[in-house]
Amino acid sequence: MKNAKIIISLLLVLAMAFCFAACGKKEAAKTDEELAAEVAALIDKIYVQEWTETTEADCEAAKAAWDALTDVQKELVEGEEADPDYFGRDTGDASKDDPRNADGIGEKELLVVSFGTSFNESRANDIKGIEDALAKAFPDWSVRRAFTAQIIINHVMARDGEKIDNVTQALERAVSNGVKTLVVQPTHLMHGAEYDELCEALEAYKDKMTIVVAQPLLGEVGADASVINADKEAVAKAVVAAAATTAFAAASLSALITDASAPTSPRSGSATTMVILSL
Repeated sequence: MKNAKIIISLLLVLAMAFCFAACGKKEAAKTDEELAAEVAALIDKIYVQEWTETTEADCEAAKAAWDALTDVQKELVEGEEADPDYFGRDTGDASKDDPRNADGIGEKELLVVSFGTSFNESRANDIKGIEDALAKAFPDWSVRRAFTAQIIINHVMARDGEKIDNVTQALERAVSNGVKTLVVQPTHLMHGAEYDELCEALEAYKDKMTIVVAQPLLGEVGADASVINADKEAVAKAVVAAAATTAFAAASLSALITDASAPTSPRSGSATTMVILSL
């Protein structure tokens, strides 16, 4: 009887040990390459032009997975579009930008539509600069922003947590805020797919408010290359003038550096001037 109890006790101990071993068994740890590949797949998933109901959650998931990687693992991230620069590249301070996606618009809205950029410093200086200038010039209008590139919207949202409206979201915001007059100012350089798609999107909302859309920077498209409108002429002159000024300044600076670092003949300065003027 005593032996039977001992045997039963031993069997119970073995059974418990087996259970603990089974419960404590863990899956083999993933390699650095596998973890990096998972993040690359998440980045590729949001590197798309179409917005879906899961876009915001997908952006958050990609960023969380990236943050969980070690520095060594981050360098291994490589996908169809993904690379370490997607999250790792320093493009400036995103907090200096303003997504201009607030409600409380009022009846008159000036919607500035841009292709967009994921470079924070450029976005704050250039796109925001245009929006700020328009807000100052037209204080009676509420200035709002939309980007046409969902890929860029996703990038900024995933990396920096900044949410920028796409065109449809901006138009829905206008409707929900009771906007009666919407002026759309694109920052596109010329007519093309982005501008045409913008106009198509606006058509669906013309029964909800009065909509006026401006031409791209270079204005209307002529019948052929010989047709040059006033917008194209003004832009061309401004670009040439800016380029000439920049070239002159760069060449002058280069000449000054050269003159300061090495002796030159009295006539070398004149030769440099002649080269600058020829530009």
